[in-house]
Amino acid sequence: VGFQKILTLTYVDKLIDDVHKEFRDKYRNEFQQKGALGLLNGTFDFKDDFMRLLREAEESSKVRAPTVMKTFEQSLKSQKTVKCMIETRGEKPKEKVKNKKNKGSKKDGTEAVAVPSKASASDKQLSASGDKEELTKDEILQKNREEFFRRHMKAGEKSRSPKPDAQKEKGKKPRVWDLGNSNAKVLDYSNSATNGSAEACPVEEFDPDMALGDKNREPGRLYDLEYESDDEAEEEKVVQNPSKPSVKKGGLGGMFGMLKGLVGSKSLTRQDMDPVLEKMKDHLIAKNVAAEIAVQLCESVAKKLEGKVMGTFTTVTSTVKQALQEALVQILQPQRRVDVLRDVMDAQRHRRPYVVTFCGVNGVGKSTNLAKISFWLMENGFSVLIAACDTFRAGAVEQLRTHTRRLNALHPPESHGGRAMVQLYEKGYGKDAAGIAMEAISYARNQGFDVVLVDTAGRMQDNAPLMTALAKLIAVNAPDLVLFVGEALVGNEAVDQLVKFNKALADHSMAQTPRLIDGIVLTKFDTIDDKVGAAISMTYITSKPIVFVGTGQTYCDLRSLNAKAVVAALMKA
Repeated sequence: VGFQKILTLTYVDKLIDDVHKEFRDKYRNEFQQKGALGLLNGTFDFKDDFMRLLREAEESSKVRAPTVMKTFEQSLKSQKTVKCMIETRGEKPKEKVKNKKNKGSKKDGTEAVAVPSKASASDKQLSASGDKEELTKDEILQKNREEFFRRHMKAGEKSRSPKPDAQKEKGKKPRVWDLGNSNAKVLDYSNSATNGSAEACPVEEFDPDMALGDKNREPGRLYDLEYESDDEAEEEKVVQNPSKPSVKKGGLGGMFGMLKGLVGSKSLTRQDMDPVLEKMKDHLIAKNVAAEIAVQLCESVAKKLEGKVMGTFTTVTSTVKQALQEALVQILQPQRRVDVLRDVMDAQRHRRPYVVTFCGVNGVGKSTNLAKISFWLMENGFSVLIAACDTFRAGAVEQLRTHTRRLNALHPPESHGGRAMVQLYEKGYGKDAAGIAMEAISYARNQGFDVVLVDTAGRMQDNAPLMTALAKLIAVNAPDLVLFVGEALVGNEAVDQLVKFNKALADHSMAQTPRLIDGIVLTKFDTIDDKVGAAISMTYITSKPIVFVGTGQTYCDLRSLNAKAVVAALMKA
């Protein structure tokens, strides 16, 4: 029974049933009288009965005769003659419907229905008319097949013949965009890659309002980031100190108790501040401030306020909130302020180009914001050379070439004495980025460009080979300003990116005093509403200023950071 799959015994199931019935009938009375104890204490002599049942089962299996296979003469195949295999053409199918049924029955596996039950009787009853009928069936099947293929071949020829005309009439037409050009030759810029020449970027006609956005702007001015705070309209929620007497006690006692909680007769303790600081910490994390930095900020505020006597008519909540706001404004206003225009003019006096290198992770908007900064510099009268040092990402050079073409259309050479205000320096793909940057700086020095903006490939902070290449580019070319481009959408990731970028630049630099990140470009600021915590995280971890803020898709969507506006958005409930 245990090895039924190995040793196939046909009588096993019958044997088990017989043993079950025999054992039940033999000891039924004993089970009913003694109950469960009879199973445990009783002795069952069933060996002889089992052997008898086993012999009976084996004998019954031997009685059945094994099935014998049919001989060739008994099969249907032997009834077919050579004549039925000969193909004769020109005869019309007579039993088309009948043959279709037979054909379907063969597919369903019901061929055995047509086979006679007794092979000997079928041999005797076979006649000449039967041979002819069998022959006709095969011929009809063959003819049906031929007609089927012939019909499909004719249908294929008919459908193929008008195909070229149909393609000409119903072929897919390319979409024509409003600002695009339908001529493929005009759109092909692959061969116009002469470095440092205005011919490399032909002037393109397009609507300047779509590229500039704000019509009432002042050219060359970098506006502050604005945020309309409605805190004044909101009523401040006062969290009462548990130690304060309740106002509900009534009379003068309740009034004096309320005044006692407001006037400055008590110094702040950690127990008073903990509930408020816990809520402030959760609020900062909800606004995209990194969790670690939110904890550190609350700890610094607690140490600053501990033991301080509260002012007159102030609550614990308002005191902690005011201290936190002051700390946040101080974080967003670092000691060293980056003034790009002043530094560019200083480099002009020394007759050298001012070099800015952009770095960051993939997809944060380095090339787009580089084009915005190029436009801002051109508005202030400086000539710009863009170095295409992203030799890895497909389409990176073409993207910068398009921006250069658009910027030249906004500031045509005719308005600047025949000189293009922005040009692109590129050497294609797969080249050494540090070498291209060095050549671009040398070219800018010889041609008298004011600013060189170096675009680099996006890289993750954990990729050691790419971080080594970035450190090499910065160490070899010694740019005046290294800008980290980060998006305002990130939370804890902002800390990880900046810490590891700075660490990689320090570890892979060959100089004794390694060059680190000098400033931050915060992009996609228009997508976060009031969740501005990334600005706090980035400046807190690096102590570097946010130089530019990207707020949209046009060239004018570039702002300088307004610390008070960011803090107002951060503290909004």
